[in-house]
This record gives sequence, C-alpha cells and structure tokens, in this order.
Amino acid sequence: MAKSDYITRAGWNALDQELKYLWKEERPLITRSVSEAAAQGDRSENAEYIYGKRRLREIDRRVRFLSKRLEALKIVDYHPNQEGKVFFGAWVELEDEHGQINQYRIVGGDEFDPSKNWISIDSPVARALIGKEIDAEIQVNTPKGLTTFYINKIWYDKT
Repeated sequence: MAKSDYITRAGWNALDQELKYLWKEERPLITRSVSEAAAQGDRSENAEYIYGKRRLREIDRRVRFLSKRLEALKIVDYHPNQEGKVFFGAWVELEDEHGQINQYRIVGGDEFDPSKNWISIDSPVARALIGKEIDAEIQVNTPKGLTTFYINKIWYDKT
C-alpha cells in the first residue's frame, strides 16, 4: 500500500528542522572531521576517516530523501468543520468489546509513533475510523481476528 502524502503541521516542521540540522550543522561538522582525519595520512586504516565518510553518505541520503519528501507532503491543518467526526489529525478514544480503552491520534505515515499512540492514516484502524462519529461501532481485521471497537470520544489539537 502506498504511503499517504498527508502530514500535520507539527510533523512537517519536525522533518524540516531535521533537514536544516543535518545540512547546516551536522554535515559541516562531519566534513571538517573527515578533512582533519584525511590530513593524518593513511586513510585505509583511519577509523575516524572511514566512519566520517560513511556518516556523510548517510547524511546525504537522508537530506535527499527529506528534500524530496517535504516537497511532496501536504500539510493538513485543523478545521472547525471536523468537530464531532474522525478525520486526519483527530484523537480518538476507542473501547474494544472487552472494555479495554485506548486513545490514538491519526497522523501521516511519516510521523506515526506507537510510543505516543500515533497511528498512520494508512493503518486499517484509521481507515475504518475516518468519517465516523462518537458512539459509532467499527470492525477491524486485526492479527487476533475481527475486532469491534466503539468510539467514545473525538478531539483535535487546535494548534
């Protein structure tokens, strides 16, 4: 499944900050250390030189990716018309058939973070939630089989 090009404003800002940090701070620092290591002579056994060159390749690869990705992403801001329904950026409190309650935020694939309970808009749960209202019942095919969830609460970060 293709990754959606949607992102929250905060998510876009975080990727933009990472790009600026890599390009303006870390890359020049690593370039200087590689130049200093190269000046020491034999490069074939110079761990600092080898590591530095490898890190520069990693930085350049990430910079290229971020540059292209930031151009393709579409920032989705909160709009008052979203109130009462689940859309991109929503926080949703779900209760399963066993009474287990979890809260999730629907975000873009570039910013999902299970440790923060942020789920991708491309996930089966998020897809089932889009457009639903409080007290709606959804069914999602999970690794444990078909699971029913009830929407207890919907809210948005309005920043």
